[in-house]
Amino acid sequence: MYNHSQQLTMTKILLLSPSKGMLNSLRERLNFENITTVEADNLSRAMELCYTDDFDAAVVDSELLSEDIKIPSIVIAHTPNVESAIAAIRHRAIDYLSTPIDMNRLLLSLRSISNEDSNIHTHVHRHISKKCSSATAQPILGISEAIECVRNMIWRVAPSDARVLILGENGTGKELVARWLHLKSNRATGPFVEVNCAAIPSELIESELFGHEKGSFTSAIKQRKGKFELADGGTLFLDEIGDMSLSAQAKVLRALQENKITRIGGDKDIPVNVRVVAATNKDLRKEISLGNFREDLYHRLSVIEINVPPLRERHGDIKLLVEHFMSEICDHHKMSTKHIDPEAIDLLTRYAWTGNIRELHNVVERLIILSDERITADTVLCYCHA
Repeated sequence: MYNHSQQLTMTKILLLSPSKGMLNSLRERLNFENITTVEADNLSRAMELCYTDDFDAAVVDSELLSEDIKIPSIVIAHTPNVESAIAAIRHRAIDYLSTPIDMNRLLLSLRSISNEDSNIHTHVHRHISKKCSSATAQPILGISEAIECVRNMIWRVAPSDARVLILGENGTGKELVARWLHLKSNRATGPFVEVNCAAIPSELIESELFGHEKGSFTSAIKQRKGKFELADGGTLFLDEIGDMSLSAQAKVLRALQENKITRIGGDKDIPVNVRVVAATNKDLRKEISLGNFREDLYHRLSVIEINVPPLRERHGDIKLLVEHFMSEICDHHKMSTKHIDPEAIDLLTRYAWTGNIRELHNVVERLIILSDERITADTVLCYCHA
């Protein structure tokens, strides 16, 4: 829920819609939030206003979406569909909402623009950064009910400091959900620090998380801060938490209970202000029954659970994802834009996608590299065994 104490610093918003009812509704609510609005019911009028006024953002009816609107825009679709979502992506929209408008989500979207001076491009366009601070994220794409549920959970949960456990198969985009929880939180200007618990040997995980003092073990030639300290004031993402050793689990539990950590070899408690978001592809309740995961830690981590759906439950989103990946991959490889036949899309839509979004991205990249100007059904059958 939007918190009215979190004031928006915007001064003026352009509202663009042919619907007077929609313009009136938006004006009344935004004016209530002390945001000045200027309305236009056609594109020509909107362009005139853009030349004479400085706007912080625009709320645009999908019927009037245009690349001529250069300011950060939130698109409102009366009937969400793949075509209008693709159009929003191509025009680098900030967010894509449907009617009836969720005003709390609209305000949170405007707040994200306000907080970061339009440097956060929400659901629609973003480049990945590997830096711990100033985290960025690719879009969470899709118009299916399953993925819309995930987005709504992010919008509702992110402004709080509640711990979140993200569940889902490999390749579904759990890390992406974690990044958006950070970007939509009050900690968005703080660091986003990721730890892949499955990739770090069990004997090193505690040093990685909590740091160590010089001389605490043979290779400890200098003091080192752990990820909890590095994430202070921001978000710590514990990916594949189900693979963490029981010893490390005990220390993480203490850190969550007491909001402080102790470096290996040290005797000083170090306070930390960290929001922990965890993710796993394992059934943690089953792991608890097998003695592999602490039940008390599970309950500490799972204040909120977000289940990221597998791609096989999102067949209606595949066309949108393919279009996005094609544009992104062609840009990355500095290749001319390629086209994909409807029959090829149909084949990709029927594929099982056991590797989920990650597998789809790889297949699209393979098709782009190995195909001619058009990706046909025969190309799909030849190169991805769909």
